[in-house]
Amino acid sequence: MFKSCLRLSSLLLATSLALPAAALEIKVLSAVVKDEKIADAKITWQRNGESSVRTTSTANGIASASSTLADDNDTTMIIDKAGYSTLVVKCPCDGFTYALSPVMQNLDGLRVVLTWGSTPSDLDSHLTYPANHVYYVKKQGRDANLDVDDTDSYGPETITIEQKHDGERYVYAVHDYTNRNSKTSAALGNSSARVQVYVGQTLIRTYNVKPQQTASSWVVFGIDENGAFHDIDQYLSLNREGLASHLNSLISAESFESHSLITDAIKKEAKRINTRGEKLYGEKKLEEAMYAFQDAVNLYPSFGQAYSNLGLTYQKLDRTAEALWANRKAIELASGKNKDRVQASSYYNIARIYEASGRWQDALDNFRKAKSLREHSAYDSGITRMQEKLNQQ
Repeated sequence: MFKSCLRLSSLLLATSLALPAAALEIKVLSAVVKDEKIADAKITWQRNGESSVRTTSTANGIASASSTLADDNDTTMIIDKAGYSTLVVKCPCDGFTYALSPVMQNLDGLRVVLTWGSTPSDLDSHLTYPANHVYYVKKQGRDANLDVDDTDSYGPETITIEQKHDGERYVYAVHDYTNRNSKTSAALGNSSARVQVYVGQTLIRTYNVKPQQTASSWVVFGIDENGAFHDIDQYLSLNREGLASHLNSLISAESFESHSLITDAIKKEAKRINTRGEKLYGEKKLEEAMYAFQDAVNLYPSFGQAYSNLGLTYQKLDRTAEALWANRKAIELASGKNKDRVQASSYYNIARIYEASGRWQDALDNFRKAKSLREHSAYDSGITRMQEKLNQQ
C-alpha cells in the first residue's frame, strides 16, 4: 500500500553499521523539513574518566571527529542547536543519522517518534483515544495528527498531540505492517525499534523494543485521564483490526496494567543513578542532574523519588511543560502516609503553571483539587485569584 509522506516533525534515528571507534561520524537532519541537513549543530561525545570529543556539523549535516572513545553503551552523545530539543543518546553512534525536533510550545502537547532499523520495511504508529484512531489510514484526529508516515525502513513515524485533553485516555502502539499476517514473526522484536516522547523542549521518555519477541504489535504506553504516563510494553500477534479493538479496550478499562518486569537489579541501578543526579543537583549542575533523573525514570518507571527530583529540576530550568508532566506522574505514584500532601503539592504546582500561562479555569480546577486533599492558605488564595480573573472576563 502506498503511503504519502507528510512534513517531518520530530526525531529521526536511522541505523546503519557502526564505523570503527577511532572515526566517529554521524549525519544531522532537520526534523521539520524532510532530508534537510542541519549545519552548525554542536556534537559532544563523552565518557566517564576520559576527555570529551567535540565537533560541529557541516553544511551537509555531517559531523566527524577522530577519537579514542569506545563506541559502546558507556559513551553518551549530545547534539545541541538553538531552537531544537537537545538530543542525548547512548552509543553506539557511528554511522547513524539523526534529526532534531523543534521545541514544542503548547503546555499540553507532546510528540511521539518511532524509529527502527533496516527491517522490517514498514512499521506503523497508532494512537487511540476516545472516538479517535490516528494512523496511516486516518492521519488527522481531534487535536492530534500523523505528521510522517514512513514505508521504507528507519522511520521516523511521527505523531503529534497538539492538545492533550484532560479526562481522556490515550494509548500508543506500534504495528508491523510488513508482517501483519504472520503469527510467528519476530521481525518487530528484532527491528531495534525505539519510541521517543517529547514534551516542551525535552525528550522525556525513551522506549526500546524487546529483542526476540514473537509479535506483530507492540503496545508501548498509555496516558491516563490526569495526563500521567503508564508503561504497558505488551507484545501481541494481532492484525490491524485486532490491534484497533485491543487499544479501544485499553482506553475503556478501569486502569492500565503494567506489563513491564522491573528486577531488583534494575531498581538498584536506578537508585544509584538517582543518587548521582541528586549530587549533581546539589552542585547546581542542573542539566546534568536532569539527564541523570531521566535515566533513572527510564530504567524504573515507577520510581517516585526520581520523578519528584525531575519535576523540581524542570522547574529550576524553567521547563514548564515538562514540569507539568513530572507533577502529574508524581500524583499518580504518590502513596503511603504522605500521599495527600504530595498530591496536593503537585496539584498546586500544576495550578501555578497554568496561572502563569493565563489559563485561569485550568488553574482554578487544580487549586480546587489541591484544597480537596489538604487545607492550605495558598490553595485558598489561588482559588480566590482565579475566580476574580474569570469574573473579569
